Amino acid sequence: MKTLLLIITSYLIGSISFAMIIAKAKGIDLRKVGSGNLGATNLSRACGKNWAYVCFLLDTLKGFIPSFCGYFLFSDAAGSSDFWLWLAVGAAAILGHIFPFYLKFRGGKGVATSFGVVLGIWPYYTLPGIIVFILWATIVLVSKYISLAAIISAAVFPFIMIAMTAFLKSWKFAVLWPLIAAAMVLCSLVIFLHRTNIKRLIAGTEHKVLQKKPDAD
Repeated sequence: MKTLLLIITSYLIGSISFAMIIAKAKGIDLRKVGSGNLGATNLSRACGKNWAYVCFLLDTLKGFIPSFCGYFLFSDAAGSSDFWLWLAVGAAAILGHIFPFYLKFRGGKGVATSFGVVLGIWPYYTLPGIIVFILWATIVLVSKYISLAAIISAAVFPFIMIAMTAFLKSWKFAVLWPLIAAAMVLCSLVIFLHRTNIKRLIAGTEHKVLQKKPDAD
């Protein structure tokens, strides 16, 4: 019963759309701006990058807090079955962000919330997640495309976890395979939700960030 309550609570926390709340407070319907996505990137177009940073942090906390609570319930278990329960809590937050019930199941793309879940599932997601975050930041700085960084990071994350499982003696594939399988599924979902961004990247019309505005004459 405690596990079920935590999963439901995690979904409800994840479904809070901070991007929509912030934009609404400024009299903007974010669903009618830019891509219409309820995430930090689209919020930056509507309300500026400072509010986008706030939104990213809040969306990250939506994933971190439920997953961190799950840590205390499931981290001492020896069997892999308890990993499924821990994953269910984290996945519920991500799915709440992507499919909020009160917004006709049309939310954001889950990148920040997924990052929060990664930080909360210590150490099996957190350590690979730190490596992927460095990769994400590097790609953003070099390419100026947040979407490209998110797509590549999602594609790489499961393989980094597999590599760490192979090389770290304390990480056993027989125990951690549910986490690896879930990482593949959730990362594939993140990539799928970026399919319109992929089309714009190929067409060369994707929005860039960290661009300097031209000086006025």
